[in-house]
Amino acid sequence: MKDGRRCGVLLHVSSLPCRHGLGDFGPNAHEFIDFLAQSGQSLWQMLPLAPINAGAGNSPYSSYSAFGGNTLFISPDLLVREGILRAEDVAHPPVFFPDRADYAAAAAWRLKLLEQAFDNVFPRLRSDAGFQCFCREAVFWLEDYCLFMALKHEQGGAPWFRWPRELRLRDAGALERARERLGYEILRERYFQYLFARQWAVLKDYAALRGVALLGDVPIYVSLDSSDVWSHRELFELDDEGLPIYSAGAPPDYFSATGQMWGNPVYDWAFQERDGYAWWAERLRQESRRFDMIRLDHFRGFCGFWQVPACEPTAENGVWIPGPGEAFFTAMQARIPDLSLLAEDLGVITEDVTALMRTFEFPGMKILQFAFSPDMGKNSYIPHNIPPHSAVYTGTHDNNTVRGWFADELDKEGRERLCAYAGRDVDGYSAADVLIRMALGSVANLAVIPMQDYLNLGAEGRMNMPGVAGGNWSWRLRTDAMTDDLARRMRTLATIYGRLPE
Repeated sequence: MKDGRRCGVLLHVSSLPCRHGLGDFGPNAHEFIDFLAQSGQSLWQMLPLAPINAGAGNSPYSSYSAFGGNTLFISPDLLVREGILRAEDVAHPPVFFPDRADYAAAAAWRLKLLEQAFDNVFPRLRSDAGFQCFCREAVFWLEDYCLFMALKHEQGGAPWFRWPRELRLRDAGALERARERLGYEILRERYFQYLFARQWAVLKDYAALRGVALLGDVPIYVSLDSSDVWSHRELFELDDEGLPIYSAGAPPDYFSATGQMWGNPVYDWAFQERDGYAWWAERLRQESRRFDMIRLDHFRGFCGFWQVPACEPTAENGVWIPGPGEAFFTAMQARIPDLSLLAEDLGVITEDVTALMRTFEFPGMKILQFAFSPDMGKNSYIPHNIPPHSAVYTGTHDNNTVRGWFADELDKEGRERLCAYAGRDVDGYSAADVLIRMALGSVANLAVIPMQDYLNLGAEGRMNMPGVAGGNWSWRLRTDAMTDDLARRMRTLATIYGRLPE
């Protein structure tokens, strides 16, 4: 994390305004960067950009690839500007809700446009030097991913572990025959990933020009139904048929008497250590090129993780297994010298996790919604206990908005503690402003505020409710929300608390 006081906004790309059903890398993303610069913000944090699985509720944390990009973020409007599509191709999108993402309808509309774009460039694609360069640079993951997606489509969307055995176990002859019969579809998937990478590069360059750093998000685990597990079985604890021996999860606690079964296969860390964690190095190297800083989700899993036999119905019979710890991060820093990490250290954090963060000087996260407990004075999230080398938030994508939290989740005693700490009466309307000022006024080097809290939205603005299968990840910013008045207010707060970019 850079020295000095900075502030930024948490908003996922899907939440941007856009006439094509959900946010993308197009004009509205560039306008949002302009808004951030106008507002005195020097950082934009977003969620993972990976391809999402509609069957997993469209969560950006449940993806078909740890490397690929979500093609829903390719802007049709930019394709028109480039001459790849015609204006009339995108002139009549379906009618979408302005404040909610309709993933199914948006995906159908955008896929139609992307397929048209591919058909338009197909005759000259093999002579496109930029496309050829992208394919060479992405060779580590691109071919397996594109074959995976083409096969998935051929198999009616079935997960790879339900494909015919020769495909599931990657018989060389079967894969070669698949490449031959699916060559057109594989090439199309490559092109879609090229468009994603090209539009992202333009957006990243624009953010740098406007003085806005980009903070990305890397989940520790990958989905079982992903090209990564299918093509790199050796990296995971799988049986001879490619199925998980163990599942990742969380032990029983106050919130869940039976623990949590996440369904992700766990890593074979002993195997990965033998090649210096090469797969992880490729993953983090790519993300460090995409972003100026990376939030490493579930950081404690690198110290120790809860491992449950995959046959168990609950997580009760799991055990703690040591993670790769210092050896892993030593290898990452040697392979990726400019790697900048933010550790997601929320929840129950043990001393070994804290020690690992200290060793490598990784900043952690402090969430103000967690601060007003009965032991408030000693609470590690209360502003006076937050260390400078950290990032402070009012809440994250997994929390309610501050206004919703105050109304629906904070009990009477908690409200009284908040008022006592603030030295003023706090109600539902003012709670967000109070916590924003606490965050910006803290000594944490970085303060990140969800856009919903700057807009003072209630629970209707919540992005995700963990443990609830449907209805998440759909909140969107209305076009008229980014007003000059809001920009002035945000810039004033950044100025008051010494966070204005120099």
